[in-house]
Formats: sequence, C-alpha cells, structure tokens
Amino acid sequence: MGNVMIQSRTGNISTEHSSRIYWLGRYAERALTTLKSLERLYDKVIDRDPEHYKKYLECFGLNDIYGDYKTFFHSFIFDKNNSCSAAYSLERAYDNGIELREAISTDSLAYLQLAKDKLKSAENTSQGLVVALMPLEDILYGFYGCFIDRVYNEEIRDIFLCAKAVERVELYIRLKYRKEKILSESERMCEFLKRIPENTPYRYNENILENLMEMIHSEKYIGRELEAISLVNSIFDGGAV
Repeated sequence: MGNVMIQSRTGNISTEHSSRIYWLGRYAERALTTLKSLERLYDKVIDRDPEHYKKYLECFGLNDIYGDYKTFFHSFIFDKNNSCSAAYSLERAYDNGIELREAISTDSLAYLQLAKDKLKSAENTSQGLVVALMPLEDILYGFYGCFIDRVYNEEIRDIFLCAKAVERVELYIRLKYRKEKILSESERMCEFLKRIPENTPYRYNENILENLMEMIHSEKYIGRELEAISLVNSIFDGGAV
C-alpha cells in the first residue's frame, strides 16, 4: 500500500504525506462549515435582510463586489475560482485525496467525488438552495465516517481529525460563533494534538498553541479575531498543498 500505510504510532509518515493529510482534513471541513454557515445566512437574508450577506463578507475582510445576495451565494457555493467558496474547498480536498488514495481508501475518495458531483448538479437545480444542498452535507459526513472506518493507521486519523478541529476553530472565530462553541472546539483540537506522535515531521508549535488557548479561555480574542486566526494558522508549519 505504499510508504504511507505503516504501523500506528511510529511517526514515520513523510512530511509531504503529513501535510496532505492535514490539508485534506482542513479543506473537507472548510467545505462543510462553509455550507452550514451559508445555509444559516440564507435564512436570515430571505427572512429579514437581503443585505445581511455583507456581514459575512466583512468576516473575511472582503468588499461587496456582488451587488445582490443571489450573486453572492452563487459565488460562495459554486465558484471554483473563489478561494472562500465551498466548491474551491471541495476541489482542494479532492486533489489531496487523490494523492492519498492508497492511504485513505478508494471508498473514502469516492465520497469526495460524490460531493463534487452533487454540488455541480445543485447549481442548476430548480429546487430551493437549502433543499438542494442538504444531501451534500450528508455526503461529507459520510466521507468522515468512511475515513475513520477505513483508515487503520492511528497517526493518519489523528492528523486528519486534528486538521478538522483546527479548521473549525479558525472559521468559528472568524464567523463569530458563540463563545461556548469556540471553546469546546478548541479543547477538542488540543486533545487531538496530544495524540500525534512526537516524531511526526508535521509537528505543532506548543508556544503558539498555549498563546491561542490563553486568548480563548480569557475571551481576549473578541475584538482581536485576526490575531487569534493568525495563531490558529501558525500552529503547524507548512503551506497548503
């Protein structure tokens, strides 16, 4: 099965594969959290304020170049060239999954392909946006379940789960989720970090993690979200693959 499928707890996964596992987890979670956040935002836009989507843009430091909520939603869900879109994240997750197919199983990879296909079909559906996209969330949850069931290497699973938690913390802070939600997800992230073997090449920075958790526990990140997000994204060294 290649040099990735190794005995658990050895810490012998290459830096490249560690990085791909990490970004597979982050991009998959980014796609799911983006969809769920946009679903909630869509309800607010339809029910109360057609311009409420501008607050979402502010969370990413973006200007409104869309002009109306329909154009905004189409871009942030379906536009593969928009780095903040669900489509973009799914493409990046699939790209990493292709390189890891022997390690994560073809069944897991099939879920990512199915998610891409569902997103494409939802773009031209006559159904309401939320109804059309609901099965996509289920497919991504199915991917998570299949990944955990089919990947026997604990190190690979732990890096993947850690990456998912890191992405949630980053997006929850950025999108101003409830304090309790951010805290619980941050503590879960720390638990996953503790499981990764010390000699894994893709190691986290303990000082940065300590500073981040101090900000979260003391709620100092409120009003300093960009600083906290910078810490989240600096926990691991290495760029996106």
